[in-house]
Amino acid sequence: MEPTAGTNPELTAFYEAEARKYMRSLRPEHFMEAMPQATQRKITLESFDVIHAKRPEVQCFNELLIQYRRGKRKKLCKVVPDNFVVIHPQPIVSLTNFSLEEQSARPLLVLEYVSKHSERKDYDDNYEKYEEELKVPYYLVFYPDNEEVTLFRLGENGYAAASPNAAGRYAIPELELEAGLLGEWLRFWFRGELLPLPGDLLIERDAAREQRDEERTARKAAEKKAKAAEARATAAEAEIAKLREELAKAKGQP
Repeated sequence: MEPTAGTNPELTAFYEAEARKYMRSLRPEHFMEAMPQATQRKITLESFDVIHAKRPEVQCFNELLIQYRRGKRKKLCKVVPDNFVVIHPQPIVSLTNFSLEEQSARPLLVLEYVSKHSERKDYDDNYEKYEEELKVPYYLVFYPDNEEVTLFRLGENGYAAASPNAAGRYAIPELELEAGLLGEWLRFWFRGELLPLPGDLLIERDAAREQRDEERTARKAAEKKAKAAEARATAAEAEIAKLREELAKAKGQP
């Protein structure tokens, strides 16, 4: 299998230095995030953790800088998606950035959460980078303020908005994934099943434990009742035997 990075130490050092330089250039507001974006990011990461457990080659990254060269330009192009997903059989080796020159994998899906409360990114500029330069097959945009979802699919003429399926969700077949609104958030369905969040799993676990305890209590009560009935039956049989013995004696039978 092809390595994902690190085969050329000098090249790796160059990209690491560029990544650190980029981080130092960012304005303070870049590191601030509106609550809707933070909530959706958490939902996405938790959902893809479940997918990764079932399909380890599906790897999701959070605000990881993508660096690449375009044509003969000496200056590197840079973009930081809220989240992006790649499919690769080996773990992606990266410290501060995802450099296309080093990586054998490419982003399959980019996700961004556009809120009026955040001025961290130029989303129009990012759109062009994903479409024209990186040629990312899928670009999913969620507007938490308006509770709107748009999935762009790359075709011969660039991005085109995809239509939802009969369930009102947007399908990404390569990931066996569907995305759609549930309540006020963007949620994900994997192989037709809604991906649970940790809170949901805790509720299910507690409910299962409560049901198990109730069944155990009911079983113990039934066992106690059965033992009591058996004891009464045994006592009744003994009493009947005693009465028969007394009746036989009264009749003068040995």
